[in-house]
Amino acid sequence: MSIFGIVANPASGKDVRRLVARASVFDNQEKQAIVERAITGAAAAGALEFAYLDDANGIVANAVRENPRLRARPLDTTRTRTALDTITAARALKEAGCAAVITLGGDGTNRAFAIGWPDAPLIPISTGTNNIFPSLLEATVAGAAAGLLASGQIELHEVAVRQKAIHVQVQGAHPDKALIDAVLSRERFVGARALMQPELWDVALLSCAEPAAVGVTAIGGLLRPLSRTEDAGLRLKFGPGGQVVQAPVAPGLYKPVAVAECVLTGFGEEIEAVGPGVLAFDGEREQVLRPGQCAKLRVDRSGPFVVNVGRTLELAARRGLFRMNGQDERRSAAAAPASQANGGRA
Repeated sequence: MSIFGIVANPASGKDVRRLVARASVFDNQEKQAIVERAITGAAAAGALEFAYLDDANGIVANAVRENPRLRARPLDTTRTRTALDTITAARALKEAGCAAVITLGGDGTNRAFAIGWPDAPLIPISTGTNNIFPSLLEATVAGAAAGLLASGQIELHEVAVRQKAIHVQVQGAHPDKALIDAVLSRERFVGARALMQPELWDVALLSCAEPAAVGVTAIGGLLRPLSRTEDAGLRLKFGPGGQVVQAPVAPGLYKPVAVAECVLTGFGEEIEAVGPGVLAFDGEREQVLRPGQCAKLRVDRSGPFVVNVGRTLELAARRGLFRMNGQDERRSAAAAPASQANGGRA
């Protein structure tokens, strides 16, 4: 018996793309409801306890009060309202030995988590803007999948696939990473962070290129689709001399994008991005490059393990893990609050 983790990012789904495009809004009340459903699913699948990031908005803490079905352990981590909170939570959840972690956020949230715990076992639920890495999962069954892993009834290697990652080494700086795309833009400042002006983009490296997505990965996908299972990356050089793609650069926003080159790169093959400009990771501007400062980027398969929720529940069904019988008291206990399920002990 192990535990699982929950990290809900209160800042996801609220950036400037609600003003300049038509991105969806995920407020904290909805995130709390998602966490409550995940707790219900995990309890029904046999989990007994979980640990969580006690975010400054109290998303998970409030969900625990509303749905006290499991023992809940808040993490002693930072509360800076920045990505550092997710990074430190990832490290703490790794140390706690979590069998799986449910994340609520977008690509940026999961990138931060992967910085703290590179090979984490994730069930990423989409509540952000750029949602290529996470999926729109029903939290009830996502929680059930986490519960099956935490209770040891399903093994991670049976249902999870390791994802790709983009490693970024900036001259004179600490290493960084992205999960979906890294882009050099000729902008001067990080600013509002959202990557919105393709006419200023210079070069990008993608770990996947999906034509049915939104953002830089969609541009690559409309030229040369690249799946998450292919052992390769995709390099884009922006500018005239190639093709112009009408692409969804943000939710509800199509723009023409000039792409001079679109080339596959092998695992470990380095490409260079040279300043001045700003490096954006997974759709958000992060790091300023000085004139002449060089960044080297490469793709490999060293990202988190992502749990296939459908496969997990299918295995559970084939093994009869949710079938009730007279001797299985755990299923009945899962329907009660934690104080009742544990003989009155909270």
